Amino acid sequence: MRIKTKLNLGVGLLFLMIIILSLVSAYAVFLIKQDTENILKSNYNTLEYSRNMISALDIIKLGSKETIQNFEENLEKQTHNITEPGEKQATEKLKESFALLAKNNSDETVKGQIRQDIFAIMKLNLDAIKQKSDIAKKTAETSNFSIAIVGTLCFLIAFNLLVNLPNNIANPIRELTLSIKEIANKNYSERVHFTSHSEFGDLAKSFNTMAQKLEEYHDSNVYKLLFEKKRLETLINNMNDPIIGLDNEEIVLFANDEALKIIGLKSEDIIGKTASELANTNDLIRSLILKETNGNSKKQPLKIFANAKESYFEKETINITITPTGEEKEINIGEVIILRNITLFKELDFAKTNFIATVSHELKTPIASIKLSLQLLENSKTGDMNEDQKQLIESIKEDSQRLLKITGELLNLSQLETGNIQLNIEKSNPYEIVKYAVEAVKVQADQKQIQLIIDTDKNLKNVKADAEKTGWVLINYLSNAIRYSAEKSTIFIKLKEENNQIVFQVIDTGKGIEPRYKDKVFDKYFQIPGSPKSGTGLGLAISKEFIEAQNGSVGVESNLGLGSTFWFSLKV
Repeated sequence: MRIKTKLNLGVGLLFLMIIILSLVSAYAVFLIKQDTENILKSNYNTLEYSRNMISALDIIKLGSKETIQNFEENLEKQTHNITEPGEKQATEKLKESFALLAKNNSDETVKGQIRQDIFAIMKLNLDAIKQKSDIAKKTAETSNFSIAIVGTLCFLIAFNLLVNLPNNIANPIRELTLSIKEIANKNYSERVHFTSHSEFGDLAKSFNTMAQKLEEYHDSNVYKLLFEKKRLETLINNMNDPIIGLDNEEIVLFANDEALKIIGLKSEDIIGKTASELANTNDLIRSLILKETNGNSKKQPLKIFANAKESYFEKETINITITPTGEEKEINIGEVIILRNITLFKELDFAKTNFIATVSHELKTPIASIKLSLQLLENSKTGDMNEDQKQLIESIKEDSQRLLKITGELLNLSQLETGNIQLNIEKSNPYEIVKYAVEAVKVQADQKQIQLIIDTDKNLKNVKADAEKTGWVLINYLSNAIRYSAEKSTIFIKLKEENNQIVFQVIDTGKGIEPRYKDKVFDKYFQIPGSPKSGTGLGLAISKEFIEAQNGSVGVESNLGLGSTFWFSLKV
């Protein structure tokens, strides 16, 4: 029998027994309820009417119409509630006696007869109540017995299902699990031996067939090698990025479909050929196999015509090394060149740069107008101002200056990203650059009573630099140092020559930078968590671009709690 059929039968039978138990219980409750209602309706009401008539009879007086009327109402109700044998005759007799009393309500003999008639009716109903109580008790006992039988039957069926059904399902699964573990441990001779006409029987047949094939294939090393090769080829060909694999002699081992598409060659034209041979006839391969001559040079994305448009790719070269068996030294066995398609990100970057440039350019005019208006307001000829007005104007002036600085940084960034920045590279005096920068931040330093100390080597050579842009970078370094230094502290500006380069250093005694953030401080829009958000996070990024555009380099050295040293170097 199929497992699904077993489950359907077992659960269905249990469901049916629950329904039967519910119906039997409901019917038993209904019978008990019916017996109880019969007692209340047939007998209890009669006793109530009889009690009311006796009470009315005891207080009947001459001419008391209300009492006689009350007696008549209860007698009428009793007439319509005759349910027991002999009750009708007793009620008729009571009506005859009451008719006599109505003619002479002071006749005590008639009253006594009426009482006897009422007591006879009450006795009939009391006897009936006892008889019906016995019937209700018997009905309850019968109901309890029926419910107990059905409940016991349900329990036996449920217990049987609880014991047998899980074992019928769990035991084959347990045996199959153990066999799978054996297969995982490369024991391909393992077989499952349960045979039945259920799903587990089909599963056992399939498993045994699989184990037999695995055992056969495991004995064939050729199959293993071919299978692994086929799997790797399939994985590489299904990747969306162009991939080219070279061995340690730069012979092309593989190239996926995406790589062949952008190179414009067929598989047989490239596989097995040396990269240098292919580079003579294919410019793209020549650019791919070129080694980086300067480790510090900024990698530029490759512009390749692909997917019917100019696309941008980022080249990544992964060196493959192994450690031969019995040896400790790694050897290089080749490399894999991956081209990551970054066209979408490049397009978004272009759109962002153009947007920033447009917005920044449009903002400069109104900000300049605001500054001009503030200058006019500060002029005494436009009228005197009180202290509150002066404070408001000073606040507006500071905010407009900050906005002007931000728009300037954004414009510089957009010019750098689009390659439109104009550098005036010439012989520049490093002393003059330092002097210019110190003078620019002197007021800012005096406000916090910070001392700026210049420490320079003597007879330094001129540098090949744009003095204005380099001064801007040094000012940015100094402004940051002043912002994060405590009042009455000291900032050192050092100038020295190292390896045919002039090194500019700004050393502060602030709180320093955590090691995990040191590599990110020159990223765009990055601000150290917990620091005051007083800028755009572009200053250091623009500084890096300015210096690297002049073939220089930037860096930072910092220890948390001991201050930071920001530096940049330029060629003499």
